[in-house]
Amino acid sequence: MRITVMGTGYVGLVTGTCLADLGNDVQCFDIDQAKINRIEGGDIPIYEPGLNSLIERNMKTGRLSFSSDIDSSVAFGDIIFIAVGTPSMEDGSADTRQVLQAAKSIGALMTNFKVVVNKSTVPIGMADIVGETITSELNTRFNSMNCERPGFSVISNPEFLKEGSAVEDFMRPDRIVLGIESSEDGNKAREMMRKLYAPFNRNHERTFVMNVRSAEFTKYAANAMLATRISFMNELANLAERVGADIDSVRQGIGSDPRIGYSFLYSGTGYGGSCFPKDVQALQYTANSNGLPLKILSAVEAVNQRQKYVIAEKISAYFDNNLEGLTFAIWGLAFKPNTDDMREAPSRVLIKELLTRGARVIAHDPVALEAAQVAFKEDLKDHPELSNQLQFCENAMDILEGADALILLTEWKEYKSPNFAQIKSLLKQALIFDGRNLYEPQIMQEQGFIYEGIGRRASPVDLLFAQSSAKAETA
Repeated sequence: MRITVMGTGYVGLVTGTCLADLGNDVQCFDIDQAKINRIEGGDIPIYEPGLNSLIERNMKTGRLSFSSDIDSSVAFGDIIFIAVGTPSMEDGSADTRQVLQAAKSIGALMTNFKVVVNKSTVPIGMADIVGETITSELNTRFNSMNCERPGFSVISNPEFLKEGSAVEDFMRPDRIVLGIESSEDGNKAREMMRKLYAPFNRNHERTFVMNVRSAEFTKYAANAMLATRISFMNELANLAERVGADIDSVRQGIGSDPRIGYSFLYSGTGYGGSCFPKDVQALQYTANSNGLPLKILSAVEAVNQRQKYVIAEKISAYFDNNLEGLTFAIWGLAFKPNTDDMREAPSRVLIKELLTRGARVIAHDPVALEAAQVAFKEDLKDHPELSNQLQFCENAMDILEGADALILLTEWKEYKSPNFAQIKSLLKQALIFDGRNLYEPQIMQEQGFIYEGIGRRASPVDLLFAQSSAKAETA
């Protein structure tokens, strides 16, 4: 089949490349010619395991091409995926201007039947607006012409890709959600989409067909549920520290219940990235706009923001609230492993907090150093003097020498089994703050470390933290 993907960001690149690998002819469009040139030259703008080789392979076969020519791109595909960005606005709503611009271009240029697929995460009801936009453009073109205008169907096909495993998620989906309205054009679109996704349904049916608004809602509901599980466990972890429980034991105890399961029950420094924060806010905005505020999601977001400060408060409590002149080594900057995504990363909150309190920070990440430098340039633009206290390094062990503590913020594989004897010899003191509970407290204590995780047993630092929090609450 002939496919056009509008947008060469995270979702667009993965979608277009994977569909090409299944044997379709795919053209990916982007208005940024410089970005197209980079991709064609092998410089992929995102880090995603397996994606580079897949792009290279399908470009060689001719099944995958890239273009900044909107005319040829609209003409190319019988199915057009809109996969452009929908970032959060200040009020929490999704910025849909790129989606509407794509719709206008389609309506202004299409000459034959098109299935227009909303792949971007869009507000509930956006398919109707996209359809109205395309119709308006068609009316402008055809009202004065004595000819039949081309038909189209706007459908919702939300993505459920996890950064770091997006190629695998696309190629082995647990579900394919299609929102399609019943009509002559809708039925035609349904058959074309079933044909497109047939390779995924050979062993068993993975496709769920529903009305468009239900499909749009499904995307937000899924991410909101996962974000809720994370915030729920983080609140329990903080309580576990107060009462002397081990949150990992609790996780195993409740996760073994098949009604609950283990996924997204890990406590840490809070969620980040491009999806959970944005989608939770967008669903709240939709709820508020309809006069039905979602109290649970308000709490989920508040807990997540609070959680990003927990490690900073533990560190401050340990050093008697005086971090001036101290040096901290940080392992992990991206919001999760196997990505270079720094959007809403907890590391950004912690590092800025440490710098503001007078500490020096040396940081390492296997792939996100370049993205981190861009992120912190933005974060520190109002306090450029703090940039002198922040350093990035390409070697994880080098940053430990003379540091007052190691802070772990992203659970990269290369951090899971380090040389602890070497770590101990390089640090000023054997002190680790583990924001991802990557290590076992008992093992760390046996090796002579002072170890602080999230909810991993009460300790002197936990008690100090609890006492300082109690004082602050009663002040």
